[in-house]
Amino acid sequence: MLASGSGTLFQALLDAATNDFPARIVALVTDRECVAEERARQRGIPVVRIEPAEHSSREAWNTALAAAVSEQEPDLVVTAGFMRILGTGFLRAATTSIVNSHPALLPSFPGAHAVRDALAHGVRVTGTTVHLVDDGVDTGPILAQEAVPIKPGDTEPELHERIKEVERRLLIEVVADVVTRGVVIDGRKAMIP
Repeated sequence: MLASGSGTLFQALLDAATNDFPARIVALVTDRECVAEERARQRGIPVVRIEPAEHSSREAWNTALAAAVSEQEPDLVVTAGFMRILGTGFLRAATTSIVNSHPALLPSFPGAHAVRDALAHGVRVTGTTVHLVDDGVDTGPILAQEAVPIKPGDTEPELHERIKEVERRLLIEVVADVVTRGVVIDGRKAMIP
């Protein structure tokens, strides 16, 4: 798993990856010091930090990130609040699918400010999307989506928390489905058979 922040998505998968869940977390790779690292350490999950500032270029960082992930020999890579765009060097080196969750109904409101952008546009419904990562910004084939209504007077933190509640559950469901059933890609469409 890749994470950058408070680790609530990571924690949700960590909690799910017990008992009969069909996957286990082999490592957490981060790009900076973050709460997710402590959550991983508390459960005995190895943590590897690859900070961009320690590399001469973005491409060098992507190469180091790819090497760190590859060393873990994952069957699936899941980004959980990882706030960096994975570059072509990382994507070329990937030997497995990369799943990302996003706090909007893609293709609407891609990027780092999806919740703020949805509120600014005055949409009545937003939500969350779980998709495969490609070389665009939140443009990969969609695996699952779920709507979250916007309430009158919603603030960004209030709306974001309601989205996160749905996002955590949906990401867990999709990861379990991808691990047990795989993904079939047909052009821009991705289906879990």
